[in-house]
Amino acid sequence: MNMRQTAEGTARPAGRPRSEKAEKAIVDATLDLLGEGIGVAELSIEAIAARAGVGKTTIYRRWSNKEDLVVDALATLKPPIPPLSGTSVRDDLVTYLRVLREESSHQRTRCIMNIAMSDSERHPRLAERFREIALEPRRTALRGVLRRGMETGELRADLDEEMAMAILSGAIMWYTKWHRSGVEPPEDVAERIVDEALTGFRASGW
Repeated sequence: MNMRQTAEGTARPAGRPRSEKAEKAIVDATLDLLGEGIGVAELSIEAIAARAGVGKTTIYRRWSNKEDLVVDALATLKPPIPPLSGTSVRDDLVTYLRVLREESSHQRTRCIMNIAMSDSERHPRLAERFREIALEPRRTALRGVLRRGMETGELRADLDEEMAMAILSGAIMWYTKWHRSGVEPPEDVAERIVDEALTGFRASGW
């Protein structure tokens, strides 16, 4: 067995401490269950414990209630912000929407959207965590692209940033979340949304 030296000079087994392994299993189980479509109201400590392979007491030693556990689980989800420094505003917007489309097919990422759309009123702390983790970083990145375009003259100087972000984000959500059941969005959906939007966003001459 591999051994690792501690600060006191005594040897202990190498590897992740047992408590950290248990916590990771619990968090993973929570995210998996949410990602499968179980709402926070229906989620139970019993189900999480069974999926994680731990006892309920193991969970309660770390979290006093279900909502605290879900909040901490959400904190581990850090959806990547795509690099948005392309040669044009169009390139950056297409990249942004492609990432949103790709994430819609990932079970783990879907869980935060499930919470935001179905449990925000009953669980305001979770909704706030969703905004911190998923929305605000994306809004900041997207706003940066639009402002850069307004500064370079690619976009109208009087463009309504908030409305532009709502149009782009709402359109991709329509195709990935509310489009016809069982029908995949077109492969070029990001390009089509951006091109339609830029028809109204662009400054004259672009």
